[in-house]
Amino acid sequence: MRVIAGSARRLQLVTPPGMNTRPTTDRIKETLFNMLQMHLGGSVFLDLFAGSGGIGIEALSRGAKHACFAENAKEALTCIKANLNHTKLADRATVYGMDVSAALTRMQTEKRRFDIVFMDPPYGRGLEVSALSALARFGLLAEDAIVIVETALGEQIEGLESMGYHVDRIKEYKTNQHMFLSYDGGTAGAGAI
Repeated sequence: MRVIAGSARRLQLVTPPGMNTRPTTDRIKETLFNMLQMHLGGSVFLDLFAGSGGIGIEALSRGAKHACFAENAKEALTCIKANLNHTKLADRATVYGMDVSAALTRMQTEKRRFDIVFMDPPYGRGLEVSALSALARFGLLAEDAIVIVETALGEQIEGLESMGYHVDRIKEYKTNQHMFLSYDGGTAGAGAI
């Protein structure tokens, strides 16, 4: 796995051993960031269920001002820190070594607000619903924020509208999909992709 573009272009990233994380392939990452590119400059990025940190690091490399990473697996945390140091992006990053719920609570107390949120939770466990709910309840989303949720292909997320989210776009791949959401709390079309 490598950084595709930007200041850390072509640098290799380490990933945790085993099958507990699913590093995003270069092709999918390139498609994702081509869609996000005009929103990245100067943004504050949040990488939830961050794994090796490859998505947040790509965002930093491409011009995000700051990125936060939430991950509780010890091997993955070691990889995130090593990757941030290797790419020389650690000074623009905050790493939360705890589960996503605790990390979001901490971010609320720190009064953080995010322009772009990417989450890649374990499939089929409903973790994205609690994360989306917390993002909205805790006021962690900036105006016109974009939220991308990676799920298994064809998976639906229940209750999006009641939480104030709208599906702007779904990009399908062979086995998974990216759902692009905007959060408006009542104003349709914010942050649309």
